[in-house]
Amino acid sequence: MTVTIYHNPDCGTSRNTLAIIRNAGIEPVIIDYLQAPPDRATLVDLIARSGLVVHDVVRQKEPAYAALKLDTPVTTDNELVDAMLAHPILINRPLVVARGQVRLCRPSEIVLDILPAPQQGAYTKEDGERVIDEQGKRVQHG
Repeated sequence: MTVTIYHNPDCGTSRNTLAIIRNAGIEPVIIDYLQAPPDRATLVDLIARSGLVVHDVVRQKEPAYAALKLDTPVTTDNELVDAMLAHPILINRPLVVARGQVRLCRPSEIVLDILPAPQQGAYTKEDGERVIDEQGKRVQHG
């Protein structure tokens, strides 16, 4: 079973998601989407399969979002997709494809919902938050 991650190695959430995938004993297909952005059909398909709307997949915290005036209520889905294709940094990350499903893994542990294999041991995020215990079970917080 192939797992694919649209990854930004400079993003902590993306690195944590990749580590959780690997903690399940899976070496995913890693697409550095800043270097090799998806084409329009692929991006539109990923968004549709994620169950999200286009606006939810745009990284609104990026300076380009405001600079391109994408924060106006009249911006269409097509304009947002065009902007993400022209400026891949605007694609929110990481998107993961597994078992025919797509998830925007924010927070990173959302990936656990679609992985085809269980966790093989403990995992703690880069910020020190424990996500998986020694038995490979998800840690419940709060």
